[in-house]
Amino acid sequence: MTRDGSVARSGSTSRSGSTARAAHALPTIRTEPDAVAAIAADLQAAGFTVERLDSLWGAEAAASLHRGSRVAALLALAARESSPLATLATLFVLGLPVSRAHADAAFPTAGVDRVVEAGLLRHDTATTDDSGLPLDPADALVHPTVDLRPYAFVDDLGAGSWWIVSDLGELALGTALGEEHVLGIGGATTTLSGLQVPVRVRRVLDLGTGCGIQAMHARRFADEVVATDISRRALDIARCNVALNGLDGIEFRLGSLFEPVAGERFDRIVSNPPFVITPRREGVPSYEYRDGGMVGDALVETVLRGLGEHLEPGGTAQLLGNWEYRWGSDGLDRVRSWFADSGLDAWVVEREREDPPAYAETWIRDGGTKPGSAEFDDLVDAWLDDFRDRRVTGVGFGYVVVRRPPAADDRPGGTPRLRRFERVPEVLGSNPAGLGATVARVLDAADWLAAHDDEALGAAHLRVAGDVTEERFYWPGNDDPTVMTLVQGGGFGRRVDADTALAAFAGACDGELSVRAIIGAIAQITGVDEDALVADLLPRARDLVLDGLLLPA
Repeated sequence: MTRDGSVARSGSTSRSGSTARAAHALPTIRTEPDAVAAIAADLQAAGFTVERLDSLWGAEAAASLHRGSRVAALLALAARESSPLATLATLFVLGLPVSRAHADAAFPTAGVDRVVEAGLLRHDTATTDDSGLPLDPADALVHPTVDLRPYAFVDDLGAGSWWIVSDLGELALGTALGEEHVLGIGGATTTLSGLQVPVRVRRVLDLGTGCGIQAMHARRFADEVVATDISRRALDIARCNVALNGLDGIEFRLGSLFEPVAGERFDRIVSNPPFVITPRREGVPSYEYRDGGMVGDALVETVLRGLGEHLEPGGTAQLLGNWEYRWGSDGLDRVRSWFADSGLDAWVVEREREDPPAYAETWIRDGGTKPGSAEFDDLVDAWLDDFRDRRVTGVGFGYVVVRRPPAADDRPGGTPRLRRFERVPEVLGSNPAGLGATVARVLDAADWLAAHDDEALGAAHLRVAGDVTEERFYWPGNDDPTVMTLVQGGGFGRRVDADTALAAFAGACDGELSVRAIIGAIAQITGVDEDALVADLLPRARDLVLDGLLLPA
């Protein structure tokens, strides 16, 4: 879990309090329409795309940049002639200054001065060179004030690309991040955007929008989006990103948690909330993009408990989160308790779990504090003291999917159709557009199963999903397999151990025969009592339908 890894934060939802740490001055971002349109035209003309950047410095340099080193990229650029694309890459991806002459060539439409006024660049304050002679204006340096890079994605509507503005990272700054830092694209960005259900809806809430990336993804499947954040600066950057990419239908509101949308309901809520568990102690930096200002995992609990009030009947929510394990208390059991008596469908998938030292070290590095420094050690000590005081033994991370039942089926305090709290640490299946389609299918499957009791399930016709294969392993010289496994190629890439009966049942599910007919045939062939086989296979068939290995025909 690193700054460009799977759980980097993207937004902030509530005010956090701590002693501020020294940081560089952050620019004011302005979105004057004509200026932003001109900047976008220059980016387009320069070919400022992911594909062109990769070609500019090569795959090895791109991989090195991802690891936090720009040396290979600089060497690759040094071997090429100057171009607007190279200038933009140097400024906004590598975070290095360029000459005014090169900047002028990169922004022929907007002009450097208007880019400076927008807050994306700044002029060098130096008026003389190293020898004390007056600088030629063309040789004066222009510095980046933000990170601006192309971003490519694929969802159920196809491939797309945007330019995304965020604050400069520690590679460009050479220092730890400031507490008002606005994060750009990280692993969590693609995780949550891929988790969004790709079904058209009217209104979406992006809670804690950060740089606006989730709101932009949500807009592709929504008529309108409301994006909130506690940070004015984050909202300024999000507005810039929306304008830079010519998007509409996104409304930005300032405020904490659900306060900006009090009394409103949405068809979908998405959020990558600032869930990082940070000691509430003096001297520990609290970053707006990741720290919610509450003790432990209380921020995640507050968000999850507030979902039902803001979801339309039939509305869904997709979120990321952390939850604590404490002495005598399982983390997933704690999350389960947050949904008690809510009447909401809930599906929580824990993808990983870290012990207190690993968790602390991850997030201290995330803020740009280097291991081995005295400050790093002091922060680790503060984190471990906090965990020890609150009897925390570990922290889980994962996905949360919530649905409010349709109006005709709304039942506060009733039994929901889907209550699933599971650990899925294995490698995911192949999901080029993300897990959103899997989420939608699981919700549909839960509805289908709720409408089919055992008699109806027995009369149903099922078929094996197209991405399911079967693995068999044999002892040498043995005709009968010792291990049989049903393997899901997409979704969560689930692997289901199967005995002879389950393997035969799944293999016969081609949509032609009913479930009960297949079980009867297996019982007759194997000489097993049919009623006993029904009692064994029907619950397992339900699990296979919910997991997507079997589909209603």
